[in-house]
Amino acid sequence: MYEEDKIVIEKTKEETDRKCPRCAGTMDFDPNTGGLKCPFCDYVEEIKQEENIPTQAEELDFHRAEETANCNWGVETKTVICKMCGGESVYDALQIAGTCPFCGSNQVMEAKGKNTLAPGGVCVFKIDKETAAQNFNKWLGKRFFCPKIVKETAKAEKFQGLYLPYWTFDTFTVTNYSARYGIDRRRRKSDGNYETVTDWYTTNGTHREFIDDELVNASTQHDRSLMAGLEPFNTKDNVAYKPEYIAGFASERYAIGLKEGWEKAKSSIYSKLRRAVKEKIRREKRADRVDNLKTESFYQNITYKYLLLPIWISSFRYGDKTYQFMVNGQTGKVAGRTPIDKVKVALTIAAVILALIVFYVISEF
Repeated sequence: MYEEDKIVIEKTKEETDRKCPRCAGTMDFDPNTGGLKCPFCDYVEEIKQEENIPTQAEELDFHRAEETANCNWGVETKTVICKMCGGESVYDALQIAGTCPFCGSNQVMEAKGKNTLAPGGVCVFKIDKETAAQNFNKWLGKRFFCPKIVKETAKAEKFQGLYLPYWTFDTFTVTNYSARYGIDRRRRKSDGNYETVTDWYTTNGTHREFIDDELVNASTQHDRSLMAGLEPFNTKDNVAYKPEYIAGFASERYAIGLKEGWEKAKSSIYSKLRRAVKEKIRREKRADRVDNLKTESFYQNITYKYLLLPIWISSFRYGDKTYQFMVNGQTGKVAGRTPIDKVKVALTIAAVILALIVFYVISEF
């Protein structure tokens, strides 16, 4: 291990490992108080804000970052020597915080050099693991096709609090478009019945829209569908990054770099802009249909933030399978998978088919 790496690690540990003045225990961030709390004697200490330092993550110029930093950071491993006990731990290079397995002190590994970006802000945990467990039980109780025995007996295994990396992007967009739109009208046929016909017209124009905090998941190590199910996050409710805010929690550095993150954001923004343009045409033209839409979008004043967002991760077992779930550490929203009661599914399908048959028979009389 290089001497300069030891200096960086020791510096971050001095900033993060706050010792309890009562019992000398290592203090962790507490979601209930927003400060540092000793898990041994419950002493709480406020996290002090430095003067003349921004209190929230700043919007940074995207093009400037591209010119000055290599944002496509790779996967390596690093060895961290614990300052408290001297134990050595090997971490994935994507991890920026963890706990020493030997003495339990907090480990924070800062990004070093111009080839990596440090987090700009943290959306801190607002709910604790007890509340996360309660939300899981409520969520599980509402899963219709989940077996009853699972709802009654499933218990979450040990919760892990984790900060995951996200990019957010702001940009002012200008979209030029052309399309055709249809207006429906009823026309009486020769047999006396009516039919719907559509009169088609062409249109074109410009749509302007400001995109605020387009969110991009920068992790590749977790189930993306589950993580998407946790959204939305309140990204405006963030604090400027300080190591104390992630003390006691695992934390991960981005695997999807800034440039790739922007490409993913553009894909999502593109879909949003097309929906917005279609809605604009429907509203302005009082149209019933819109098709053959062609768009060209331009992005101006692109800025970004690199945020750490809070997630509780746990799982439960049923039979020989493990089912993972996640809880949004800000809002308490739950996303996960559960076993399926095949008998209940079959009965539900049969009931729907029977209802359709009855409806058809009645409609014939």
